[in-house]
Amino acid sequence: MTDLSLLGWTPERAGELPPDCVPGRVARVDRGRLTVLTADGELRAHPGTALLGDTGAAVGDWVALRGELAVAVLPRRTAFTRVTAGRTSAAQVVAANLDAVLVVDALAGPQRLRRVERYLAVAWGSGATPVVVLTKADLCDDVPAAVQEVAESALGVDVLPVSSVSGAGVAEVAARIGPGRTAAMVGPSGVGKSSLANALLGAELIATSAIRESDGRGRHTTTARELHLLPGGGLLVDTPGMRELGLVDDEGIDTTYADVTELAQQCRFRDCGHRSEPGCAVAAAIAEGRLDPARYAAWRKLQAEARRQALRSDARARAAEHARVRALYRAYRAQPNRMR
Repeated sequence: MTDLSLLGWTPERAGELPPDCVPGRVARVDRGRLTVLTADGELRAHPGTALLGDTGAAVGDWVALRGELAVAVLPRRTAFTRVTAGRTSAAQVVAANLDAVLVVDALAGPQRLRRVERYLAVAWGSGATPVVVLTKADLCDDVPAAVQEVAESALGVDVLPVSSVSGAGVAEVAARIGPGRTAAMVGPSGVGKSSLANALLGAELIATSAIRESDGRGRHTTTARELHLLPGGGLLVDTPGMRELGLVDDEGIDTTYADVTELAQQCRFRDCGHRSEPGCAVAAAIAEGRLDPARYAAWRKLQAEARRQALRSDARARAAEHARVRALYRAYRAQPNRMR
């Protein structure tokens, strides 16, 4: 028997279960089948009709099970969600019911601050607590300086350097994932997520690839999201590298760019465009060297992206409602006994 609390189950969730069901935590989703962790061990479950389409289960979800049938997804407490790749407004839940999001990037090679900021914006919007993990510390000449550079952009977020080779810093990361807590590792391909996952698991359970000599980066190895039980009782979601990380909304932008947001609120005009308007606090901070213009530009870019996504989502909702009304009208017209 497995203590469900070690899987993140809390007693108040019992009221969310439909009658005659038992809870299970989704560890993997493969071709419509679910690998689920339960009190009786791991099982393969079939998703019921309620889990098809946009309401499907994601890794980390709690589902209600009747035998080998998953009949419902229990309400999510948090969710790391992105817009799917391509010109679309569809949202994809990468992992659900997270306590922490480990934003992983590598210290080998140049720092990519803007990319870390993008991941942090999505992480803050998930409802979980983000932590920046900088891997491959053994390949960096000046770890403290590199960490400080990232910390200046990752406001209010812990920045932890680690080396999966030497084990330095791994315990500090593991401490963020205590018993019953769930964390997801997110980041681009080749930054060492699989190696870090193996270091946290204490075994070579996830395939890794060789490091390229040109830039010290590895290649993409993880092909599917999967929930792993850690030796200390925590849970870790390993995710494939993401070529695109589109914002679903703007919920995490203000938190990620709290310094820019605070400056914008000090502008003389509420609708200040932060260009040449008199009394613009943002422009003044840039001119005085208190705000990096690249950071300001990134803030503007993510805001614009979130607005475009909101417009696409609204258009999609309007189209769906229009299609629903037309279907009702056609059904009404097809009734043989309708009044004429």
